[in-house]
Amino acid sequence: MNKDLHIHNSLKRTKEQFEPYNPPYVGLYVCGPTVYGEAHLGHARPAVTFDLLFRYLKHLGYKVRYVRNITDVGHLESDADEGEDKIAKKARLEKLEPMEIAEHYARSYHRNMDQMNVLRPGIEPRASGHIIEQQQMVKKILENGYAYERNGSVYFDVEKYNREHNYGKLSGRNIEELRANTRELEGQQEKKNPFDFALWKKAAPEHIMQWPSDWSSGFPGWHLECSAMSTRYLGHPFDIHGGGMDLVFPHHECEIAQSTAAKGQESVRYWMHNNMVTINGQKMGKSLHNFITLNQFFSGDHELLNKAFSPMTIRFFTLQAHYRSPLDFSSEALEAAEKGLEKLLKAGELIDRIKGGDQTDLDLGDVEEKFYQAMNDDLNTPILFAHLFDLVRYINSLDQGQARIRHEDIPRLRSLYDTFVYDILGIRRESKSDSSQLPGELIEMILQIRLEAKKNKDFETADKIRDRLRELGVIVKDTKDGYDWEVKR
Repeated sequence: MNKDLHIHNSLKRTKEQFEPYNPPYVGLYVCGPTVYGEAHLGHARPAVTFDLLFRYLKHLGYKVRYVRNITDVGHLESDADEGEDKIAKKARLEKLEPMEIAEHYARSYHRNMDQMNVLRPGIEPRASGHIIEQQQMVKKILENGYAYERNGSVYFDVEKYNREHNYGKLSGRNIEELRANTRELEGQQEKKNPFDFALWKKAAPEHIMQWPSDWSSGFPGWHLECSAMSTRYLGHPFDIHGGGMDLVFPHHECEIAQSTAAKGQESVRYWMHNNMVTINGQKMGKSLHNFITLNQFFSGDHELLNKAFSPMTIRFFTLQAHYRSPLDFSSEALEAAEKGLEKLLKAGELIDRIKGGDQTDLDLGDVEEKFYQAMNDDLNTPILFAHLFDLVRYINSLDQGQARIRHEDIPRLRSLYDTFVYDILGIRRESKSDSSQLPGELIEMILQIRLEAKKNKDFETADKIRDRLRELGVIVKDTKDGYDWEVKR
């Protein structure tokens, strides 16, 4: 089994051979979503990228402990520790509890990821469930002299840290550049320097989410949660930390500083970052109001879309570009991806009717080696797809009687195709129960009707709805708060 996987290490800017460390598993931590809105294509790209890595490491025989967090507190509207908490703001606008918002959008995110065949992580911690760990890390940083308290808030002293370490080693920034480019904002006067960042923020009386601490009733800084949760579940140090390129600064830069200040050394051996999804060269994101939600892709309900696109089309489109390259969206590009996906899946169906002989025109060993070379070269999916479509053309020629394959090679062809297309790339043939046929909004409406039937003690109707949904591939689970559901794979 070939384990010679090379990944791009954002910190050292070189390709190095990946080897497992003690403990005897690969520790993989990925920054997950802030759950205050529907998932969009920008959320799908890191999910698919690190799902690919997770699948491939397991295929190579590694045991992987995969942790992907959910941010449900502390992510303010500004990276400069100012503004309203994004989830609290959504809760205020919709007149709901913040955890109702977080739970609703977390469930929606999970449904979208299931639709796209993204495997669930082994551990999915939430920031609000790890307040104690975060407070303990703040105390340690204070004890080590790299933080200071002001009026109930605790800030990281970037300038002091930089005198002994290198703040900016991941992003290439330096203190003088930060000093020149970081403007003084209202409310930041209590910081020693405007580029210092919050470890703990004192909450205003009207702030909905706050916890007691030694410093004030408040909440943790956004950057702190990943440092605390990653080392809580993966140890110190751990192997791979992933996320979008937009997190390199300040989020991941701050993580390096926090972990070093608290524990005396960096927590992460390898940093991996996927590039951005763009529309006309501009980053797609909620803050720019130019995003398209995954549910809109699946329904076609957006002015930039010519039609609805299936979850597998979105996954295939995402994987066509190398994860470190920009991915520029257009409806036409998705239509081209849809056609390519159909050709790939059709070839898989043709394998079952191929009849072999005693001669062959293709060395499958050479094909397999090319597949592994592409994946081992920093997960180079564009090259892998080029080789896969060479194989598709060969399969089509076999089906048309224009090429030859030995009878005993057909099982190997089947195994090679299934391994790379289905198991590693995570592509699958979609069924009628996928979201393009049964939108999530419709399922929610049906389940609300079922909930009303249960409240009215009309259990016969409630059971019929549940059973019919199961036939359509939607599994309903009753909970004390109502219900949850998922699409059966």
